[in-house]
Amino acid sequence: MKRNGMLNSHISKVLSDLGHTDMIAIADAGLPVPEGVVKIDVALKLGTPTFQEVVELIADDMVIERVIVAEEIKEGNPEALQFISDRFGEHAVDASISHEQFKALTRQVKAVIRTGEATPYANCILQSGVHFG
Repeated sequence: MKRNGMLNSHISKVLSDLGHTDMIAIADAGLPVPEGVVKIDVALKLGTPTFQEVVELIADDMVIERVIVAEEIKEGNPEALQFISDRFGEHAVDASISHEQFKALTRQVKAVIRTGEATPYANCILQSGVHFG
């Protein structure tokens, strides 16, 4: 058994396989997952685990250079945007695409991790950075 880090074997595998600029999505309970994209469902009940909890745990194990969110998050869920900006820095956050464009972009992610989050626009795409030591 692992001593530290991500215990979910499916998430751990996806994170281990990421290369520079590969992407994964962290999604609320309602975001559709495109056909052919791996869905890792960690939702236990509505609200559990939260978007924030899952993002924090993933960020502890992943080098992240960019975070993509839908521009609608600015008005639809400013708390989630503030959390993301505080966690990753405003320079890393890209909120320049619409929710429809965001959903289309999820076709390119390696996996969608579905949370139990029940607030609007609590979704992000994490782009992998590179760690050389």
